[in-house]
This record gives sequence, C-alpha cells and structure tokens, in this order.
Amino acid sequence: MGPANKSQTSPNTFLLMGIPGLEHLHVWIGIPFCSMYMVAVVGNVTILAVVRAGRSLHEPMFLFLCMLSVTDLVLSTSTLPRMLCLFWLGAHDIAFDACLAQMFFIYSFTAMESGFFLAMAVDRYVAICHPLRHTTILTHACIAKMGASVIVRGVAFFSPHPILLRKLPYCRTGIIAHTYCEFMAVVKLACVDTEATKRYSLSVASVIGSCDGFFIAVSYVLILRAVFRLPSWGASLKALGTCGSHVCVILVFYSTAVFTFLTHRFGHNVAPHIHIFIANMYLLVPPFLNPIVYGIRTKKIRDHVLSSLRVKAA
Repeated sequence: MGPANKSQTSPNTFLLMGIPGLEHLHVWIGIPFCSMYMVAVVGNVTILAVVRAGRSLHEPMFLFLCMLSVTDLVLSTSTLPRMLCLFWLGAHDIAFDACLAQMFFIYSFTAMESGFFLAMAVDRYVAICHPLRHTTILTHACIAKMGASVIVRGVAFFSPHPILLRKLPYCRTGIIAHTYCEFMAVVKLACVDTEATKRYSLSVASVIGSCDGFFIAVSYVLILRAVFRLPSWGASLKALGTCGSHVCVILVFYSTAVFTFLTHRFGHNVAPHIHIFIANMYLLVPPFLNPIVYGIRTKKIRDHVLSSLRVKAA
C-alpha cells in the first residue's frame, strides 16, 4: 500500500484485522467456527448425495433443499477457510482481486439464500394449503425457473459491488477492521465521497430482504391458518413442528442480517466486536443449521441416511 496521502486506484492487498478487541481470543474463536463449518460441509454434502441417489426424493421440497445446500456450501466456503487462516495462522493479507471476489460470493449467495428460503416457504404453502395440486403447480420446469430467477437476481443485484469498488481511488490505510471483505468496511478506505455507493448497497439489501421476508411471513401465516383448520389435532401438531423448525432457521438468518444492516445505518454506537461477531453469525449459522433442521428433522432424508448406513455396516 502507498502512503496515506497518495491515491491508488487499485491497491495490491488489504489487511484483514479480524475482530477488533478480541485478537487475543482469535485462536479460541476459530475452534467453534471450524466445528460449525465442518458440520455445514458434511451435512449439506450428505443432503445433496442422498437426494441425488433417492429417486423418491426428487420432489419440490428436496430440490429446493438441494439448491439451498449448494448455496450454503459456497457461502461458508467463501468465508470460513480464509477466516480460519486469519485466526490460526495470522494470515492478514488478502489480495485486492481476491477481496472483491469474496465480496461478490458473500453478498450474491446471501441474496440467493434469502430467495431459496422464500421458494421453500412457497413450496410448504402449496403442499399444505393445496395438497392435491402440489405436483401440478410446482412442476420440475417451474422449480427450475424459480431457482434460475433466484440465481439471476443475486448475481444481477450484487455484481455492481466489486465493479464499483474497483473504480474507487484508495488513499487511506488498507486495514479492514473485519474478518472478511465486507462491502462497507472496504468502502471506508476510499478517499472520495462514497455516499451514493453506500446508498446503493443498503437499498439493494433492504429491498431484497424486506420483499423476501414479507412474502415468507405471508406464506407462513396462510400455512398456520390452514394448519389450525385441520380436523386432527395430531396432524396439526406435526405440521406445526415442521413449520416451527423452519421458521426458527429463517428467523436466525433474518434477525442477524437485519441487525447488521441497522448497525451500518444507525448503530454507530454499537461496539465493533459485537457488530463483526453478529455479521459472522449470519454467514455461519444458517449453513450450519440448515442441514440439521431440514435434513435430520425430515423423515424421508433421515430414513435414507439410516438405511445407507445399515447397508454399509452390513
């Protein structure tokens, strides 16, 4: 990096500092983070393998679950290995292009995660409220179109982020007070007015998050209304248990994302280590929880995994 008063359009490297104020705990923080990553990788790969092998699982719910698993694998792999190098090996340097690439994967796949949560909520709504028309409404062609639209939306809205940052001149220190290349943390290093760039990022995130969150909420309200109308109390409890676990995962994802968004917008008095720790949670916890909630608690996937383990044991 050049001197602070010298403008650089494209710096060679940035320095990731991790969690400010908790540097002495980086080694210990890396242990649960690594454990969560291992569970996320094993769990999501298992879901993909089981659904691929089981013909009976080629249903809308499991196809959307596979899309979510791929998203989780990319999202966690784009952050955790580099984060663990920082925590355990003290590898603070990250190349400028690698930083921009990491940023693109984080934000675009976070948007995809939100979109697939919405798609799965729509699937549950159709399955519970219109069970006889489930397979005719959510055909394989319809599922492919929904998945493609979620992917295109994430790429289209967040491709400008690295492009905008590449065009900015940088004349301040290249130290990023974060564990990964967060957009706002990098923008602060520019030596020009970046208010329009910040507004674009916050607007895109708020529009996507609020729209997806609204339609997910509407879907589950309609689902709950249908569940409480079921004649059998046992069936109602079973449906509520399934929906409840799904809602918990969604709430974890959106609550941490909203906290991070509001901290950027209004929370200037929030301690940096709290902000950064929560920002890590919304990238790490959903990929860790999704295979547990959507996989282990789903009877068909659980039965396929147990049957395959029995065959191998025999």
